[in-house]
Amino acid sequence: MSPILTQAWEEMIKPMLSRPKRIQVAALCYRTASQGKEVLMVTSRGTGRWILPKGWPINGKDGAESALQEAWEEAGVQKGCVEGDPIGTFSYDKELKTGLPVPVETFVYTIRDVELSDDYPEAHQRQRKWFSPQDAANLVREPELQTLLRQL
Repeated sequence: MSPILTQAWEEMIKPMLSRPKRIQVAALCYRTASQGKEVLMVTSRGTGRWILPKGWPINGKDGAESALQEAWEEAGVQKGCVEGDPIGTFSYDKELKTGLPVPVETFVYTIRDVELSDDYPEAHQRQRKWFSPQDAANLVREPELQTLLRQL
């Protein structure tokens, strides 16, 4: 490719075709057990793989409040202490109902001192389970999330 075409591609065409990442928030809920920390994971509704509770930001709530709301809806976290700013992010492609993948950047908030309810909105759609951070890291696909879990 000629230098002019390469420059046109890199500076004009490629940026126009690139879609910005959409934002989600995730709740990394943990507790300290006799063997050390444990992470609360839920199954996804589509594939059944183990994930953190996560979703789109909620109007009128900040990122931490949105993450806590997702933890309630997907895992039954009725109470917990959000530990400030996100500890990191991870990226993935979310497949929408249309079948099209959308790039997503997910901000991860830690929540400690978690209290669970057996009755919550998605109780019949998901499973939930406590895992060691290492086991949780081995269950997820996203390398950045694996790193965050192993650092917990």
